[in-house]
Amino acid sequence: MRTDRTFTMLKPDSVEKGNIGPILEKISSAGFKIVAMKLTQMTTADAEAFYAIHSERPFFGELVSYMTRGPIVAAVLEKDNAVSDFRTLIGATNPAEAADGTIRKMFADSISENAVHGSDSDQNAEIESQFHFAGREIF
Repeated sequence: MRTDRTFTMLKPDSVEKGNIGPILEKISSAGFKIVAMKLTQMTTADAEAFYAIHSERPFFGELVSYMTRGPIVAAVLEKDNAVSDFRTLIGATNPAEAADGTIRKMFADSISENAVHGSDSDQNAEIESQFHFAGREIF
């Protein structure tokens, strides 16, 4: 995967609240091109594998339950400096600390229900994209 791509998920709370369109508009307006996207639902095994890095953390069970309670929107985004620019666009994990105008400031309710996931490195963007998409699904 190229370094001008990143991965995102609109989490179950965003889908439940009907915020798919407004969040995708923010992403598009920030200059990101969507090169893969789908509405899907993670199984428990999917969520445990995707968040395996957090498996020893006390919130792991709650995270898995949250991520499997409803559909998500998975997407691969393209833009120069994609990972860093997207992390800026989504804002701090805690929406109370997120900058005005960021996705989490606008759409998240709490640290645990924070609306959207964004890859934290080029390497993780590739791994996470491949977790959700077959190569032929990414344009």
